[in-house]
Amino acid sequence: MLGWASTMSETALHPDRLLPAWQPALAIARELYESVADLPIVSPHGHTDPAWFAENEPFANATSLLLTPDHYLLRMLASRGISYDALGVPKKDGSPVAGPRDAWRVFAANIHLFDGTPSRLWLDHSLSWAFGIEEPLSSDNGDAVYDTINARLGEPDLRPLAVLERANVEAIATTEYALDPLEHHRKLKRHGLIGRIRTTYRPDDVTDPDVPGFAGNIAKLAEMTGEDTEKWPGLIEAHRKRRAAFREMGAVATDHGVASAVTADLAERDRQKLLDGALAGTLTPVEAEQFRGQMLTEMAVLSAEDGMVMQIHAGSKRNTDSSLMATRGANLGADIPVPTNYVDGLQPLLARHGNTPGFRLIMFTLDETVYGRELAPMAGYWPALMIGPPWWFFDSSNGIRRYLDAVVETAGFFNLAGFNDDTRALLSIPARHDVWRREICRFLACLVAEHRLSKASAEELAGFMSYQAARDAYRL
Repeated sequence: MLGWASTMSETALHPDRLLPAWQPALAIARELYESVADLPIVSPHGHTDPAWFAENEPFANATSLLLTPDHYLLRMLASRGISYDALGVPKKDGSPVAGPRDAWRVFAANIHLFDGTPSRLWLDHSLSWAFGIEEPLSSDNGDAVYDTINARLGEPDLRPLAVLERANVEAIATTEYALDPLEHHRKLKRHGLIGRIRTTYRPDDVTDPDVPGFAGNIAKLAEMTGEDTEKWPGLIEAHRKRRAAFREMGAVATDHGVASAVTADLAERDRQKLLDGALAGTLTPVEAEQFRGQMLTEMAVLSAEDGMVMQIHAGSKRNTDSSLMATRGANLGADIPVPTNYVDGLQPLLARHGNTPGFRLIMFTLDETVYGRELAPMAGYWPALMIGPPWWFFDSSNGIRRYLDAVVETAGFFNLAGFNDDTRALLSIPARHDVWRREICRFLACLVAEHRLSKASAEELAGFMSYQAARDAYRL
C-alpha cells in the first residue's frame, strides 16, 4: 500500500481538471474559465472560526490546520478502522491522543483513501495554492510536507486575514448560535472589518427542543434580551432583539439546521402549549417536530419583517454515532442524509410568506432526489424561494453536475443562489470556489457546443454564477 502511494510522481493539479475532455466543448470551457478564474470570492455561508480573523494569529501546525477540523477527512479515515485517537482529535475529558506529527503520518500513509473524492482535490489545491507543494502527498513525503507547511505557517501571508486577501475573498460569513456573545465580531467591528467579515444568525440552540439543555438556553435568552421567553410573544420578541444584535455585526442571513423541512402555522394557544412542553421536557417526537416547524415559520415572519435572508439546511440526521458524540462532540463526520419532503413540509410557511415581497428563503438539501421533482419546480414558481448549491455530501464535482442537470431546465439560472463553500477549513475556500467555477464553465460549454446556448449568453452566465449570483441572493 505504501509503495502504491509513493509511485505517484506527476503534479497533482492538471490545468484542465474537471473541464470537458472533448472538443469543441474543451476549448469553450477553457475560455469561459479564464474569464472567471480570478473573480473575487463571495462566501456568504460557512463555518470558519471568527476568532481566526479577530486575533489574526498564525495557525499552529499542519494537523490542526488541515486534518483535525475536517470532518470529511476524519469520517473516511474512521471508516477504515483508524481511530480518532490516532488522528489527534481531542477528547472532552482531555485524555491523551496522538500528537500532531504522528497524526499527520497516519493521514499521509492513508491518503489513497481519498482518490476520486472532492477531499483529495481540495487538499491538492490547498497544498499547491498556499504552500507551493506540487507533489502529491504520500507516506514517503509526509514528514517533508508537514515540515514545509509548519515553516510557512509563521509567515505573514498565511495569517488568516492575509489568506482572505490573497484568495481575493470579498466577503465571508461565519455562523453563530443565538446565544453567542459575538465578542469576536465586536472586535472585528472595532477594527473596521465588519462587512468583509460578518456573522449569520443560527438559532438552533433556542428553536430545537431536542438540543441538550434547551430549557436553560431559553432562560439564558431571557437574560440576554430582558424578555419573558416562557411566553410565546416574549420568545419571539427575544428572537427579534437577537436578530437585531446580529445585524449590527453584519448579518444579512439566518440559518436553520433541521432534520426535516416540516413547517407549521398553529394557533397561538397551541404554540404556547408546545413551548410549555419543551421547557418541561415532555414533548413527544411528533410535538418536538411541530415546535421546530412552528419556529421555522416564526423565523420566516421575522425575515419578512427585517429583510434577513432565511436559509434552511434540511435532511441531515446529525451525530449518529452516540459514542463519538459523548467522547468528542458534534460535527466530526457522523451525519447521514435522510429523505426530505419539501412540497408538504414547506406548505404552511409558503402559504404565509411565499408571495411576500422582500422575503427570501434559500433551500439546501441532502436528498438529491428532490432537486428535479420538488425544489426546481417550487423555485420556478414561488417568488420567495431560491435553491442553494450542493451541500455536505454533494458539494463535489459530480454533485454539482447532477445539481445543474436537475434544476436548470425547470428553475433556470436566476432562481439559484450561486455558490457558498459552507466550510470550516479556511484554505479550502479558494479550492471549493475553483471547483464550482470549473463545473459551471463545463456545464455552459457543453450547452454551447450542443447549440443550446449562445456563446455570449454563456460568458454572461459564467460570471453571474461564479460571483454575482451569491451577492444578489444574499443582498450583499
